[in-house]
Amino acid sequence: MPSYRVTMAIGALAAGVAPDSVLPAAKAAALELVVVEAVDLHVVSGQARIVVRFTADDDDIAAQVAQHVASVTGTLAVVESWRATVRNGARWNSLSTSPSNDRDSPTG
Repeated sequence: MPSYRVTMAIGALAAGVAPDSVLPAAKAAALELVVVEAVDLHVVSGQARIVVRFTADDDDIAAQVAQHVASVTGTLAVVESWRATVRNGARWNSLSTSPSNDRDSPTG
């Protein structure tokens, strides 16, 4: 089964949201639909980035999972951008079926 990931650039938290609740919520959203391989939080140039890596049967399902994870995360914090990728060997390539990309936000 292929590995996929959704990478989200996170901005301001919603009022009353604890910072340490966002990563577990993103993981839980993916777990509703697929097996999660790993989750991670990075800070790149001062911006938080959440990565959720998971397995899925195909690219279409993976794109739907990525959209769901970004939408759920968007209820807790501003998702400034996100993208879904698939692992091909040592490389991560963008999904052609992804409903969104780095220019779009699932939260409007």
